[in-house]
Formats: sequence, structure tokens, C-alpha cells
Amino acid sequence: MPKFSIRPYTDADAVPVGILIATTYAEFNLSFASGEHLSALLGPFAHAHSIEPDHKLAIIQILRSPMIFVATHNDEIAGVIRGRKERLASLFVSKHYHHQGIGRMLVSHFEKENIKLNAAFIRVASTLYAVDFYKRLDYKKSTGIRTAWSFGGQGLQYQPMKKILNAKK
Repeated sequence: MPKFSIRPYTDADAVPVGILIATTYAEFNLSFASGEHLSALLGPFAHAHSIEPDHKLAIIQILRSPMIFVATHNDEIAGVIRGRKERLASLFVSKHYHHQGIGRMLVSHFEKENIKLNAAFIRVASTLYAVDFYKRLDYKKSTGIRTAWSFGGQGLQYQPMKKILNAKK
């Protein structure tokens, strides 16, 4: 199995991370959408392959988060996780690296960073594709399935989930 490492994201990672998110999000979470609807749901990531400076800047700005880490293999970005204390905002792993432990590694790293901040729990709005993954990591469904917007599009179904990190809080 390849060796992966986790490091903090930098703005220099914006293009490969943007492409990773656009590709993975469209294939695994937005397969119900096409054309303009897909573009609206992807928001700035719809332009991940663009060389336009404004498109790159929009991706840099949307990725900004208190916590964002990338998993790499031979300097290639294989996955990304972002969020803040007690809230996992997004996790994406390139389909070429699925089922190799990268998602688990990134979530574990994110949880450890939250524990350092004395977080009591982590919430995630899991896409339906990822519910079983989070269940294997001891996240529990906190309500029923909901439908939300994603950037300028609507219709994305998600499952709110939560993991208790520190029973003392």
C-alpha cells in the first residue's frame, strides 16, 4: 500500500484541490444533476480547470477555513478535509485513492486537532454517499435526511451526523 502523509493546505494547493473537489463532488455526490444545475451546485469548483485568475482566486477564497489539511502521495494531493472546531465541513478523496485509508486518516487527524481545541463533538452534514463511511468511524445519525443547497443549486440530500469526542463536556 502506498505511503501517505497529511500536511496543512496552502493556497499553492488551490488548483489541484479544486480539481479534486470538482471531480469527486460531481461524480459521487451530484450525479443526479447535469448541465447548468450541476454547474450551480459546484459553484466556483465548476471552473476548477480554468486558467482564469478570477476562477483560481474564487477557489482559494471558498477553501479558506480554520482547519484544512491535505493527504499526499509522492507530492500528489490524494484527499482534502476542511472545517473548524466541532464542524467537519467537507472531505474529498480522489477516486484513484478510494479504499486505501486516506479518508480515515484525514478524519482521524481532524478529530485530533479538534481534541486539542477541547471540542466535545464533531458534526458533519454527510452526503448520502458517505453515510456508511462515517458510521464506520463511529459517527451517528442525529436527525433524518434533509435536502439543502450547494452554492447556487438546490437538491443535495444529506444526513446530519455527530461523533462525541469528549464525554466530560
